[in-house]
Amino acid sequence: MKKQMTMGIIVGNRGFFPDELARTGREEIIRVLQQAGIGPIVLGPQDSKHGAVETRAEAKACAALFQTHAGEIDGIIVTLPSFGDERAVAETLRMANLDVPVLIQASPDDPAKMLIATRRDSFCGKMSVCNNLTQYGIPYSLTTLHTESPDSEQFRKDLEWFAAVCRVVKGLRRARVGAIGARPSAFNTVRYSEKLLEASGISVEPIDLSEIFGRVARMKDDDPAAVAKLAAVRGYLPTGDAPAAALLKMAKLAAVIEQWMKDVDATISAVQCWTSMEEYFGVVPCTVMSMMSDQLLPSACEVDVCGALAMQALALASETPSALLDWNNNYGDDPDKAVCFHCSNLPKHFFRSARMDFQEIIAGAVGKDNSWGVCVGLIKTGPMSFARFTTDERAGKIRGYVGQGEFTDDPLVTFGGAGVVRISNMQKLLRYICENGFEHHVAANLSSTASAVQEAASRYLGWEIHYHE
Repeated sequence: MKKQMTMGIIVGNRGFFPDELARTGREEIIRVLQQAGIGPIVLGPQDSKHGAVETRAEAKACAALFQTHAGEIDGIIVTLPSFGDERAVAETLRMANLDVPVLIQASPDDPAKMLIATRRDSFCGKMSVCNNLTQYGIPYSLTTLHTESPDSEQFRKDLEWFAAVCRVVKGLRRARVGAIGARPSAFNTVRYSEKLLEASGISVEPIDLSEIFGRVARMKDDDPAAVAKLAAVRGYLPTGDAPAAALLKMAKLAAVIEQWMKDVDATISAVQCWTSMEEYFGVVPCTVMSMMSDQLLPSACEVDVCGALAMQALALASETPSALLDWNNNYGDDPDKAVCFHCSNLPKHFFRSARMDFQEIIAGAVGKDNSWGVCVGLIKTGPMSFARFTTDERAGKIRGYVGQGEFTDDPLVTFGGAGVVRISNMQKLLRYICENGFEHHVAANLSSTASAVQEAASRYLGWEIHYHE
């Protein structure tokens, strides 16, 4: 279900420009937002001249209105139907102190209407607003074109992009990640700093696998939660030859994890998926994790907490499920193609078609009967956005990269969940990953939302994010 967005609106005005522009500009931006399904919070004509902001008193009134709706406002749009008073805009944002993304929009002039009664000068006014926000230390985002009419197709796209930025910022700040089990000893690559994440407002709630297994052991087969989850597992994808006992274990595991995450208020998880799970419990958790990710509750393999956060960022931006993949294989001799793979817990949303099977890699060590539960299939063709975050303890910061490509229909015969991806200048990306010590895991989403994730993480969270061109 798509989230209802709410935006605060600051309508800029300046005394020696026609007040009529402020009035019609306010009405236009409200109409455009409502048509996009976004709720506007804006001064009314009874609160200030034409509901715009120009004086100190009007800035205080607008800031007070925003503070009243602080829990609702996802972002703020500064609309400049004319030059606007740059100081009033900056002071409104400072006094409101909402710490949400800000978008600056300026309306274009008509060359046939450049006399004093009709000219806007928003082209110039936007620079002054940006200059003052920079002086005040207030981060802001820009539209694609320097001037855009609110009712233009370009602004509609920019509004969608800005809404995605707002969702990512709001969703990552105060995020809570459930770390289920210890990091597998063979995976130094997924080590991370809880302290650096905490400094960005992200908390990690750990739980040992023994506690999860203990709660599963206490759950009766006819427990309503287990019965409901068993039906959900059977209805999620074809289970093939999976034994009934294995399906029941998956159902109980899903019920226990779901309840624990509710208890600790976590909506993201990273799971110790092997080999303790298979040796001492008797299934792989892939289907359980796939089901969570498919419900926009991202779940990452191998206790890759930073990978789970990248999954969440992409899911927030697109409002569709994300997966965690390996940059796994070259694809023939094409330098711009690679095979992305996991064994797999990909959400059903990713597959052309999928079925449950046993995990062929781990079955050699723990036996086929203890490795049921992977989701097998090929990834759909179409656009693909990717992201990776990491905590850089040496530099004391969070880093990452994002970019876009596409999943192709190139033939691929393999096990697990996999697809061929094409990314322009991929060798440059691979060199960047290796030279900067990034992990082999990457979060992926079937969308074109990488720029929104980059804007949110770099401009508003202060992370160092590289955008692959």
